[in-house]
Amino acid sequence: MQVISTNIAQPSTFMWNGKEVTTGIYKKPTDVSIYLGKEDVRGDEVSDRKVHGGEFKACYLFSANQYPYWRGLYPNLEWTYGMLGENLTVENLDEKQLFIGDIYKLGNALVQITQPREPCFKFAHKFGTNKVLQQFITHGYSGTYVRVIEEGDVKTGDNFKLIERAKDSITIFQFFKLLYTEDKNKDHITLILNNEALPQRIRKRLKFFMR
Repeated sequence: MQVISTNIAQPSTFMWNGKEVTTGIYKKPTDVSIYLGKEDVRGDEVSDRKVHGGEFKACYLFSANQYPYWRGLYPNLEWTYGMLGENLTVENLDEKQLFIGDIYKLGNALVQITQPREPCFKFAHKFGTNKVLQQFITHGYSGTYVRVIEEGDVKTGDNFKLIERAKDSITIFQFFKLLYTEDKNKDHITLILNNEALPQRIRKRLKFFMR
């Protein structure tokens, strides 16, 4: 797996339900390395830190392999890497092979797989339709957020190399399905209830379904 694009955003605004909203979803490729910090990517806009940035969402990765699918659905949009809101576009990234808690070397940084992206109204606004939210959920390839264990620079051409596989975990693909399906897989929930690569609020949310 290799980084093929590094992407950051400047703040932009749009009107939503009569209010001006600021977002960092409009990411564009950069020709320089980006620095992964503990809370965010240096120089990248994070407008709402309730849902983006922070320890468990310091950086967002998305697979280059999924771009043909999305371009096919929305051929009239202006397509560049970063279109799905990712900081790092990674070739051959596969959510079915990424386990929550896995540790990877990424450029000069060391990162841990944490959780999938959950699409929001800003994502829908960027694509020009609310249909994209259900399409994203149904497709199942969500990309992944990472926690930054060791800060460092990442540039195009850097490898995404597994250092340590998480024990007793589930994949990002499985977890994304778990979030949205009505029939929750309790075995999957049991595996991740004590996984410290997930924030407490998400584990608490899932524990409710074990009753």
